[in-house]
Amino acid sequence: MSDTPKMIAIDMDGTLVHPGGTVSPGNQLALDRARRAGARIVIATGRRHSYAMKVLQTGNFQPHDIVLSSNGAVARTMDGRLLFREEMPAETALWLCETVTDYRNCLVFTFDTMDPHGNEAGGALVLEEVDDLHASIEKWMVANAADIRRFTPIESAFRTAQFPAIQAMLCGGMERMEMAFRHLDAAHEGRLSLTRTVYPLRDLCILDILPQGCSKGAGLAHLLREEGLTASDLMAIGDNWNDLTMLEQAQWPMLMGNAPDDLRLLAEERNWTVTRHHHEDGVAEAIAHCFAADHAAR
Repeated sequence: MSDTPKMIAIDMDGTLVHPGGTVSPGNQLALDRARRAGARIVIATGRRHSYAMKVLQTGNFQPHDIVLSSNGAVARTMDGRLLFREEMPAETALWLCETVTDYRNCLVFTFDTMDPHGNEAGGALVLEEVDDLHASIEKWMVANAADIRRFTPIESAFRTAQFPAIQAMLCGGMERMEMAFRHLDAAHEGRLSLTRTVYPLRDLCILDILPQGCSKGAGLAHLLREEGLTASDLMAIGDNWNDLTMLEQAQWPMLMGNAPDDLRLLAEERNWTVTRHHHEDGVAEAIAHCFAADHAAR
């Protein structure tokens, strides 16, 4: 086991990013300290790459830092170089459309439309209806409006698709998404991986539907192997249930103080470190556990 992490995986929303949508100077300084001490920085997010970069490009990140996007489906360096990508087969996507008939009004597919140089062609988000999505995730819909394409029926998007689908998403109230999760979990027979991000105070749940075996934890395991590292070299910092697989495998699991109550309870049971809230630079606090302010100067 390393004395300090050689790879640090950090979630974005609710973790690294402040409520105003920025990476604070305190968090940036902590990342710089860890980077100078030799740690590989990985931003592990549910966002797709280009949507993540809208925030990260203002945060003083380095070209060789890694973005593990779409909950582990795709890994690229900050300058857009593709490291790996997990794709959802078209037949699986079509099966999904048929299986979630009662939830089609809140279904979104994400396609990886980026070229080898990291430029996005546009139209990465495909959906059939907009009203329920506007009601539950209005800010996201507005922020991504330029990349949204509507197809009726949604299956028709796959007849002309020039880029691979990498994930799907259902979004809505907690109770409805719990029903959707149970329905899919019982039906998919290993075709897919499911993960949830919950915001109880907003009565909001995002159910991400990923290619088989895909998760943040699986994506990090891939990156660790490529770097010649193991989970004993990994620190993971997150705030929600879609971070669970990376927290479980990390030698240094760090949970944000703003995590849901049931996840905080699990952290206490497993003796994970719980930091301050994301608006209080909880990421900087987590990194300071292993990279104190004077560490890089030794």
